[in-house]
Amino acid sequence: MLACEQKPNHCVIFLKSPHTQTSPSVANERPCLLIIAPNNSYRIAPYLKAASALNLDTLIVSDSHHSLVTEVAAGLHVDFNDAQAAAQKIYKTTRRLNVAGIIATDDFTVEITAHVASLLHLPHNSIEGMKTSRWKHHARRVLQQAGLPVPTHRIINLNDNLEQQINGFPFPCVVKPVNLSASRGVIRANNRREFLNACERIRRIVADQPSLEAQQTVLVESYIPGIEVAVEGILEKGTFTALAVFDKPDPLEGPYFEETYYITPSRLPPDQQQKLLCCVADACKAYGLVTGPVHGELRINNEAIYIIEIAARTIGGECARLLEYGTGYSLEKLVIANAIGKPIISQTFQKSAGVLMIPTPKAGVLRRIEGILAAKKIPYIDAINITIREGHELKCLPEGVGYLGFIFASGPNPAAVEKALRQAHQTLNIVVAPLWTIK
Repeated sequence: MLACEQKPNHCVIFLKSPHTQTSPSVANERPCLLIIAPNNSYRIAPYLKAASALNLDTLIVSDSHHSLVTEVAAGLHVDFNDAQAAAQKIYKTTRRLNVAGIIATDDFTVEITAHVASLLHLPHNSIEGMKTSRWKHHARRVLQQAGLPVPTHRIINLNDNLEQQINGFPFPCVVKPVNLSASRGVIRANNRREFLNACERIRRIVADQPSLEAQQTVLVESYIPGIEVAVEGILEKGTFTALAVFDKPDPLEGPYFEETYYITPSRLPPDQQQKLLCCVADACKAYGLVTGPVHGELRINNEAIYIIEIAARTIGGECARLLEYGTGYSLEKLVIANAIGKPIISQTFQKSAGVLMIPTPKAGVLRRIEGILAAKKIPYIDAINITIREGHELKCLPEGVGYLGFIFASGPNPAAVEKALRQAHQTLNIVVAPLWTIK
């Protein structure tokens, strides 16, 4: 078992100066941080801000130069679908720079980051471990082989006979693509007919994925009733340290699994939280992860804990700001500090914090969102960030991706924070017009 003695609902702070070793030819150059990210990632801006605060130069490596973000447009552009070729191009471009650390912002870039870090002799996870973390069916196999608690599951090939492949599997079940995130394509099926419909729907969702494995494979697992929680942590030389445990107060029962509220500190009993942390630490060990951020999703059914997902990245979207509202410390700074070799110690939350990922009420065209100013005046509301512009098409899960925006709150206790977020959400009036298409 990995070390997991860290008490839940703690954050970490970094100390001292970087101890990254550099060659004499680059010793006088300002340290540079490589940020490998899809060109439209939410995570780019906060990482750039954090790197600037730590006096680091940055180089953005993305999959496209088409971006309104100057650093992305002016950065290095590679084909993420060819990880080895991308890694070689990044290495040849950066090997003479004073690269102090490397960050992957999203699931899609963790494998390439491991390739590049190994070439640059930077601390890194194994390429196989990173691959396991981003492919759900590989992760299920590895965790099961390690004897860790995962739902009963089966790997389905969409091109083979679906009826035969599902024979004997218990319902209800959850059907999901093997490499998408943010609940996209995840569907609960209560019987054989719903399973077949879910597979056909997922087939259309993954049709544009770049690999045959992603297009043809789905993971089917038994539906686990109970509450769902998220764990945020960081690995340093194989030791897992908890940053936060997030409650998800809205039940996630399907048929689709849209994330809404995250609240921290958790209101679960401390001993149960400790079991969650040890479960995540054991999963990291099974994957072979030793360094960098970790985001876990787990379900608690009575006293049993099941691992739903362990990702080698931070929490998605803008939700990382929760740690700053609760502790005053930026998650991105912590991750960068870890990447460049600064040691960390624990720091408790000073207040409760929460976020609502504003759900999409219905499909159509976003006309406007009313009531934002009134919602901002509600006690404990810190910010409301709308990320979808008026006039954009909205799609609901399971086809949709992304959120309308984020509402952040902080206060004296989790109950007060949750109440403020719910009140703010009720204050908003999201106006969506029908989408008319011409065929």
